[in-house]
Amino acid sequence: METRRIKLTVAYDGTAYCGWQVQDNGLAVEAVINEAIHKLTGEEIQVIGASRTDSGVHAEGNVCVFDTTTRIPAEKLSYALNMRLPEDIRIQKSEEISADFHPRYVHSVKTYEYRIWNNRHDNPMLRLYTHFVYYPIDIDKMKEAAECLVGEHDFKSFCSAHSQVKTTVRRIRAIDIFRDDKDDRIITIRISGDGFLYNMVRIIVGTLLQIGMGIRPVDDMERIIAACDRGAAGPKAPAKGLTLVGIQYDEC
Repeated sequence: METRRIKLTVAYDGTAYCGWQVQDNGLAVEAVINEAIHKLTGEEIQVIGASRTDSGVHAEGNVCVFDTTTRIPAEKLSYALNMRLPEDIRIQKSEEISADFHPRYVHSVKTYEYRIWNNRHDNPMLRLYTHFVYYPIDIDKMKEAAECLVGEHDFKSFCSAHSQVKTTVRRIRAIDIFRDDKDDRIITIRISGDGFLYNMVRIIVGTLLQIGMGIRPVDDMERIIAACDRGAAGPKAPAKGLTLVGIQYDEC
């Protein structure tokens, strides 16, 4: 039978999972999808994911691919898989792509959003999807500091110390920080880039929050970048506020 490569766009609530990637210490989103494909096709499938999100991180548009000989039309696979997936994981789109497409090696732009609930008291309805901060936050200071991050830089200061990568140079295309039009207690930090280091977005958010709360001056951001030292930056923000919004590829 002819083998086809299928691309899935996946949304999930990461609360119950140890992250995207299969590991020994808990249930991973990837493992649940593998099992659903096996139940549907009878094939032993190991999907290849684009972004290995951390434990508790959510996604609206993560991407993975797998090879299959099933005759089910590609566009119908999303419906068939969703019937076999738990309600906190849903395939948003399924499509056939070129056999040589690899979701981590084709150039892409990833967009993340980090949401903050800025109020005197926490909101139980948002507790799994926002980071609660009760101190007043000056987002204008955060915006000014964030300007230093846009472009290509060595982001070693914003990378967890135990990460093993060939280079810590990355390119951030845009950072937008804004309060919700309907509820200004919700602050969103949207970051787009060609690639991110381990925990990079969460460390950037933690540092920007310190600036927004007046713990650090705005001009501290330039010093942090230049230091190339994880100890120079702020704390890592909690995972639950982070969502991988989507991945845009140059080609498929």
